[in-house]
Amino acid sequence: MVPKRAILVCLIVLVSLQSHASPVTPVEAGRWREDLRYFAEQAPQVHKNLFHSMTREQFDAALKNLDERIPSLSRNQIIAEITRIVAMIGDGHTYVELRRPPTNFRHYPLKLYWFPDGVYVVKADKKYAAAVGGRIVRLGKVSGQNAYEAVSQIVPRDNPSQVKWMTPFYMSLAEVLDGLSLVDNQEAVPLTVEKDGVQTTVVLTPEAGDLPLDEFVLPADWVDAHDPATPQPLWQKDPANHYWFEYLNDSRTLYVQFNAVAQKPDETIEAFFKRVMAFADTHPVDRVVLDERLNGGGNNYLLRPIIHAFIRSDSVNQPGKLFTIIGRQTFSAAMNCVNRMKLNTDTLFVGEPTGSSPNMYGDNAPVVLPNSKLMVRLSTLWWQDMDPRDRRVWQAPDLSTELTFADYRAGRDPAMDAILSYKPGPSIVELVRAAAEKGDYAGAKAAFQTFIQNPLHKYAPAESDINQLGYAFINSKKLDQAILVLKLNVEIYPESFNAWDSLGEAYMDRGDKDLAIKNYSKSLELNPKNYGARDQLAKLRAQ
Repeated sequence: MVPKRAILVCLIVLVSLQSHASPVTPVEAGRWREDLRYFAEQAPQVHKNLFHSMTREQFDAALKNLDERIPSLSRNQIIAEITRIVAMIGDGHTYVELRRPPTNFRHYPLKLYWFPDGVYVVKADKKYAAAVGGRIVRLGKVSGQNAYEAVSQIVPRDNPSQVKWMTPFYMSLAEVLDGLSLVDNQEAVPLTVEKDGVQTTVVLTPEAGDLPLDEFVLPADWVDAHDPATPQPLWQKDPANHYWFEYLNDSRTLYVQFNAVAQKPDETIEAFFKRVMAFADTHPVDRVVLDERLNGGGNNYLLRPIIHAFIRSDSVNQPGKLFTIIGRQTFSAAMNCVNRMKLNTDTLFVGEPTGSSPNMYGDNAPVVLPNSKLMVRLSTLWWQDMDPRDRRVWQAPDLSTELTFADYRAGRDPAMDAILSYKPGPSIVELVRAAAEKGDYAGAKAAFQTFIQNPLHKYAPAESDINQLGYAFINSKKLDQAILVLKLNVEIYPESFNAWDSLGEAYMDRGDKDLAIKNYSKSLELNPKNYGARDQLAKLRAQ
């Protein structure tokens, strides 16, 4: 009998002998070039603001580069390169439609997920059970890390959190791997994973059909990396259900999972949240958890009754009692819900940063390329829920809880663990203010560092918070204290032009002209477009 390992090695060798698809024919190359020109003409007209993340020169250079290379590329490579250019536009609602007709990219039947130590196979068809629970070491011709980095360049993104969401999914698309030259033969791709120090290789075969992008809403008969001997965590209990709730009697917690901003046929969103609040009013509830980490969006106009329900409930809408779980898939209309929770309630955000930006481009429209029929979807509206000066790329969690693969396998939910163990404590502003009032720079610095080194505060806007504290001292005419905390900000964030600018203003208000000039100059050096610093420098030097 031939050992199974020998058969596998032979198969991989045969796979490696397969060559890439041939370049397109001269006629096809001409048609693709026509398509590229059409896209170049239509994109600036259809997109609300095509050059918000790139320059016109960068866009034109990328198009010219691809136009020159088209005759030497295969169909999949051309589509991958168009997708790369579309990703340069830099918003999560703008993308190339790869999974549906006429493109019809196929998928390998597995679910990949980004964890802090790598990309893992968390679910798969049972024929790939040997790979489930393994960290990807190699995919096709490249390492798992190199595959992730290559694919991440072509996915749509508002921010790095969305990249973590989208890239593992794109890594499961056969024609994407082929188009990026990561595999020798997309019909049989060797995947090597590591589990408990042992490496295992399987050979993936693509399948037609539409694999859901939604996290964990996958075929029921797939193998799961979650240990069946441990309880299923609530957040994975019913991800296909748009909205549902459960009362946790032991902790007196009302858990509400909100997975889609869309109506259910048997209960509207408004009726559901009325039922949630009625339950909260008639039962002993110590905390309410709104879990939006799997919510990819829907209809913005359905959000009002949700926000009204929380605003009306004084018993629920309290600091330390209301929590909202967010994550990489909190996107689009779900992001609008997060915005409105932030503006109108006392919720604490827990989990990972959102996949959308607070202000975002959306409501995409299709541009269909005339020859290939490739569909490019381009954002047509600017959604501005927040202040127009709000440049945040995401809503960061107040309590950061990063899911590890060990957590996933054991059925642990770090977000719920943090909520159930939460005890209010002094904010970074309160800690630093107390030391600054006494003129204790070392104490302020120690308080600052202790706070930001806590993993729960990984995404805390410490620089912004301390900057606001500095201005609070300036407005109170406590200029020595303002300078103390703003000097601390500059020490911790030396690359922040805004921190230097604020310190320059404090020195100017105190009458320290030379120090004001020094700090404004540093700010302008870091950001030549800081016209406020430029103007202040001109005034100071003219004195």
